[in-house]
Amino acid sequence: MRAFSFVRKNIGIDLGTSNFLIYLEKRGIVVNEPMIVAVNTKTNKILDVGDGARRMLGRTPAHVEIVRPLHGGVISDFEMSQEIIRHFLKKISGGSAFTSYRKAVVGVPSSLTEVERKSVEDAVMGAGVFKPYLIDEPLAAALGARLPVHEPTASMIVDIGGGTTEIAIISMAGTVTSKSLRIAGDKLNDDIMRFVRDEFKLAIGEATAEDIKLAIGSALPITEKLEMHIRGRDLATGLPKELIIRDTQVRAAIVKSLKGIVDAIREVLETSPPELSGDILRQGIHLCGGGSLLRGIDQLVARELSVRTTVVDDPLTCVARGTGVAIEQLPKYLHLFDNPQNPKDIKL
Repeated sequence: MRAFSFVRKNIGIDLGTSNFLIYLEKRGIVVNEPMIVAVNTKTNKILDVGDGARRMLGRTPAHVEIVRPLHGGVISDFEMSQEIIRHFLKKISGGSAFTSYRKAVVGVPSSLTEVERKSVEDAVMGAGVFKPYLIDEPLAAALGARLPVHEPTASMIVDIGGGTTEIAIISMAGTVTSKSLRIAGDKLNDDIMRFVRDEFKLAIGEATAEDIKLAIGSALPITEKLEMHIRGRDLATGLPKELIIRDTQVRAAIVKSLKGIVDAIREVLETSPPELSGDILRQGIHLCGGGSLLRGIDQLVARELSVRTTVVDDPLTCVARGTGVAIEQLPKYLHLFDNPQNPKDIKL
């Protein structure tokens, strides 16, 4: 019997702008943490990754930099992206030097260019994966939501992530019509920060804006009146200040971005084949991603487009679960990775 043997594992990866998820073969999702890293610029060493780094956001000294290595679904800092992937792969292996990752299915935005896709492949391989396969996020999300993607019927998926919103109509295991736009959760946070600055002359950070969105944000008016105490820096005096923000004000801040998402969904519907339009009317639109958790966003889409709209179960992990479905039955899904370009991709 050998004293040591390498443990080879297959994984699925959701390489999101805001969150990083890993699906481990036969175990399920084992990592779900923010895609963020804290770096000491004096020593060039990584201080923390994921949840620990997020807690430092807006609270670090000058020599500590908080880095988000992905912007709009695109790798903007190759080395940091690779380090995050390597960190979590080592974490799930228990730090063992005798664990290797044979194959990985990686969910990426459908709008990535060949160069950007190659960058993702290189980062994953550099972190310790032998063979990566890239799958478009809408297709992965449809697999994760258990939609009938292999049948000759339309499944419409809208993945509202952190950096991008991915919209696609899928039929017979392929993307018929799709669109990717950089209006998503991070843009809503920016809208809230800008509104608070312009309306109240108060500067708040990204973490506070995210808390506001989650606590009292909504896409449509709600019966319950919500409000929240927020703290920031008074732009007039430079001193700390506390005030109350209400749900109506948050809704006013994000209404333009929400309209952009609805208009993009409408555009994809307008370019779909007539037969598939009938399928969508029958089966409805499926929302996933962190942005789909915004109160009333499914009702807003349904009202504006007159199509039944539902949020899938556990929308935050939908793409990761889809990569898991693909990695668990890799031979069955290999054909999904052969053609990364969509046949009718709508250019922004």
